Amino acid sequence: MNTPGAMLPMIQQAPAIPALDASSAVCLAGLPALRTRAFRPGHAAPHFNPVTGELIEGFAIHAAHDLLQRRAARALTARRYAQRGYQCSEVAPEIERHLLTLRAEADQKIVGTMGIRSDSEHGLAADLVFPDEIAAMRDAGRSLCEFTQLALDENEAPSKHVLAALFHTAYIHAHHVQGAEWLVIEVNPRHVAYYRRMLGFRVCAEARPNPRVQAPAVLMTLDFSYVEEQVETYGGRPELIGQTRSLYPYFYSPEEESAILERLREGVSLQSAAGRQPS
Repeated sequence: MNTPGAMLPMIQQAPAIPALDASSAVCLAGLPALRTRAFRPGHAAPHFNPVTGELIEGFAIHAAHDLLQRRAARALTARRYAQRGYQCSEVAPEIERHLLTLRAEADQKIVGTMGIRSDSEHGLAADLVFPDEIAAMRDAGRSLCEFTQLALDENEAPSKHVLAALFHTAYIHAHHVQGAEWLVIEVNPRHVAYYRRMLGFRVCAEARPNPRVQAPAVLMTLDFSYVEEQVETYGGRPELIGQTRSLYPYFYSPEEESAILERLREGVSLQSAAGRQPS
């Protein structure tokens, strides 16, 4: 089954991309060092396993931490969503400021991208179409985030491997670093079954028109405690792929996740310490 590029785009024109605020900049620390395990020998430039340190080949997960990198990620997203007939419009800069963009690279090409948006006093992009549902989650005390702007170049890399690496990296950052407990996404109705079956999402609100993309959107949610259970059971165990219709065997193993999280926390600590240095 081909992996759908299902999260609805929330894309600004490249010149309008704002700078990240100070809190977001701290969150970027450590992410450029993340690497995935190999998926196709010889397909990409060599790099290192985050646990063993051994030289492997495959694709790398980075943060898009400067304007050119964010523009390149946006270009892939815009191209893939245009192919699906979605229209794009701007997101308010105060919301976009809380977006962290991940990119998957192979052979110096972007083969996938996904955005992580932390909740803030300015809200989430999903508030536009689903304000009551998002407000109810906040009122229930849930710490929220949203994943958005997913795009995969299926001609350059296997989509399930890239999606799993992007999603797991985004989960590590959002849950273990930022402290989010609950994930929301907006998806096209035809992709609901995939996200329910492959990742465990649940429908929170049925399809409504999304004016940003001129297409219907369904609000789906995922409790990060469920992801934690699935990583413990299936993560890093590709031999289980034939036994479960799930994306989680493509995820990092618990040991790899711990190593990545340690790097992230070290990077955040170093960035915070640097920010306290007198100028």
